[in-house]
Amino acid sequence: MDDAAAKANLYNYLRHEREAVLAKLDGLSEYDVRRPLTVTGTNLLGLVKHLATWEARYLGEVFGRPFPEPLPRWDVEADRLADMWATEGESRSQIVDRYRRVWAHSDATVAALELDTIGRVAWWQDAAVPLFNVLVHLLAETSRHAGHADIVREQLDGAVGTDAAAMADQQHDAAFWSRRRTLIEAAARSAGR
Repeated sequence: MDDAAAKANLYNYLRHEREAVLAKLDGLSEYDVRRPLTVTGTNLLGLVKHLATWEARYLGEVFGRPFPEPLPRWDVEADRLADMWATEGESRSQIVDRYRRVWAHSDATVAALELDTIGRVAWWQDAAVPLFNVLVHLLAETSRHAGHADIVREQLDGAVGTDAAAMADQQHDAAFWSRRRTLIEAAARSAGR
């Protein structure tokens, strides 16, 4: 596979994962997109805000193309954790629109650079890293958080799937999932004896 095809392939997967994360917000109230559902406070809108912040860093400042809007500092603990949740003053549309602006900025960076272009990742002990590695890392990070979003959304209303259309057109009803969960629980209890 040549570099152009490899870059396109990685970037197409990244685009898909981005959209999958945003689809998890569809049809939910302001409370539910912000609601902390884990011990650490993981919530859907916080995942979007976090992904926007770090994509802006990786495909912006790492390659000397800083995103033109302020970002929380990565080297100050309080600022680093601020990107994992939305304050009452931040609207869903502000956070989603910012993520989309980050995408446009990232698209321009990826289009302008070759896969072997070297960037400097300050938070990796100032490591020199090629665009290829940054794209792989960003795809892995976005996919990881898309998985978190899958679980959080399922906890909120049982919706599953990778996009809004799939979530709206559920293949199984609540009774199916209840029976399935009971079957899995029985297997777990049996194995735990």
